[in-house]
Amino acid sequence: MKILVCISNVPDTTTKVTFTDNSTKFNTQGVQFIINPYDELALTRALEIIEKSGGTVTVINVGLAETEPSIRKALAIGANDAVRINAEPVDAYFVAEQIANYAKSEGFDFILTGRESIDYNGGMVAGLLGEMLSMPSINVITSIEVENNMAKLERDIDGGREKLEVAFPFVASAQKELTEPRIPNMRGIMAARSKPLKVVDPSGSQANTQTTSFELPAPKGACKLIDAADAGKLIELLHNEAKVI
Repeated sequence: MKILVCISNVPDTTTKVTFTDNSTKFNTQGVQFIINPYDELALTRALEIIEKSGGTVTVINVGLAETEPSIRKALAIGANDAVRINAEPVDAYFVAEQIANYAKSEGFDFILTGRESIDYNGGMVAGLLGEMLSMPSINVITSIEVENNMAKLERDIDGGREKLEVAFPFVASAQKELTEPRIPNMRGIMAARSKPLKVVDPSGSQANTQTTSFELPAPKGACKLIDAADAGKLIELLHNEAKVI
């Protein structure tokens, strides 16, 4: 069994966001980057599957050389090998196209991604990959079990949970509850140094979008505290000042 896991290199959630170049670029100075948490869930579940059924896990990232520490961490967690497509991940279509172009000739049984990256929260790559590779695409899965070239999947939907079955090959994106992320141990960290990391030139079209500017959200306003016994005052403020009732 061959599994491909797509990983993004994203800022740590504690990062203080600032911009440079007249607010057209994210300021990476002093920022700690990590594997996108949803992608880490996808990677861990892929490893659990091959440990049970046999096979290999390849991780793929679209990014420049500075993403390699995150890729090496993925190898330390347990991935067998890695591919870095040497291009800046400008937009979701470009990223999906680069991954699809690589995956077309590699014969992967299925592809896992995270539901979205925690920086841009687009959530589009899995669906785009499915279309580009002519594969079924199942979004935000919370469970996956594979057997005999078939997968049984579960995902949350409005008002319930949906159970699906799909034949190989397919694409699926990971949601919370899929599994618990693994922490690389010392043996894995040492082994990651010698695992293959192939760098591939980008192919296909150029990026379709261009960032004109970023804007920070408005700062939080002042907070008024109302005594719990004075419900009338709260209602008055919500009606006359906040105008929400």
